[in-house]
Amino acid sequence: MKSLPFNIEDVRRWAEDYPTPFYVYDEKGIRDTVTALKEAFSWNEGFREYFAVKATPTPAVLRLLSDLGCGFDCASVPEIMLARCSGAEGHGIILSSNETSRTEYKAAYDAGAIINLDDYTQIDNLERSIGCIPDTICLRFNPGAFGTSNDIIGHLYDSKFGMTEEQLMAAISVLKEKGVREFGVHAMLSSCSLNEDYYPSLAEELFSLAVRIKESQGVSLSFIDMSGGIGIPYRPEEKPVDIRAVGAEVKKVYDRLLVPEGIKPAIFTELGRFITGPHGYLLTSVIGKKHIYKEYIGVDATASCLMRPAIYGSYHHITVPGRENAPSAGTFDVVGSLCENNDKFAIDRELPELSEGDIIVIHDAGAHGHSMGYTYNGKLRPAELMLMEDRELKLIRRAQTVDDYFATLDCDNDFIDARSRL
Repeated sequence: MKSLPFNIEDVRRWAEDYPTPFYVYDEKGIRDTVTALKEAFSWNEGFREYFAVKATPTPAVLRLLSDLGCGFDCASVPEIMLARCSGAEGHGIILSSNETSRTEYKAAYDAGAIINLDDYTQIDNLERSIGCIPDTICLRFNPGAFGTSNDIIGHLYDSKFGMTEEQLMAAISVLKEKGVREFGVHAMLSSCSLNEDYYPSLAEELFSLAVRIKESQGVSLSFIDMSGGIGIPYRPEEKPVDIRAVGAEVKKVYDRLLVPEGIKPAIFTELGRFITGPHGYLLTSVIGKKHIYKEYIGVDATASCLMRPAIYGSYHHITVPGRENAPSAGTFDVVGSLCENNDKFAIDRELPELSEGDIIVIHDAGAHGHSMGYTYNGKLRPAELMLMEDRELKLIRRAQTVDDYFATLDCDNDFIDARSRL
């Protein structure tokens, strides 16, 4: 059974002030996870976590992470702006993009960010974009095959990300001639993995590559970015990754492969899901039941609030606060109101008896939840709130309004007049 950092009394009180659906993030849970991660890699002098902004691009969350010493992994101009406004600057930001625009390169360069090149051809694109090549560059590696994969990242031989080893070596050769002094490599070869061997296996791949780079190009890498990929236990029966044990195993590979070669790079991670995923919750109210060929529970949230189940078939656990130990009333599909049949948060899920107005909690929505939202069918984006360490609930992003929905339209006067009559 999954537990909650709040209870039924909290939920009822919150719902009086904030109409469902809304997100709640647990500040203490986020802090504790970052602390554990930093302790796991404290053996590496230059270690730094670059939180993947795409996971939870909410300023209050990013400022919390910045205060905890995290940098930020960005993939667009707005994400770079979010990182800078949250306290990051210079090499506290990494741009890891692909098919990157000149505007994005320019924004990263102006911020002093580390630029992670996804392809050999991006060397010319970068130089044309900013008129030079920075003295620090990262290169994204794709070995073509590595263990197992999943629907989120796909198979590496069919992935659009990264470059081959031959291309990477050629890129280093060219970049040295253009004045680059500090090099790093980056790879994300799995996603949402609960296998504690993933990071140590990735370390074998990347640390061995670092040795070959030194032998071939005479370059000792300054940093190795192991990216993300460590998962969280979405299902109650799954075991969370012991990040301290993982860090200890990576150290063994580091000491065995790199230290004897005189290569001592900083280790970077980009663990967005691992840090915020378990500490975000979507609260939604029951608005109806339907009895046809199956039993349905209708809620006021939709896939526009949390689309992972719809696009990946992902499991998110559901708790009914106050009825954690109640008997099952049967199996139900928990659905929203979108005009799409994949608008389902759960399929054939055993749940206790539910009535209209009951609030349910969808777990593990703290990463790739609100951030992947959209406004299909005119559904408005929900509010985000932070449960502070002192138990105060703080609004950190208000719910979207109808005025927000129409704000980007270049409306003619007839439309404006029609709206005013509604």
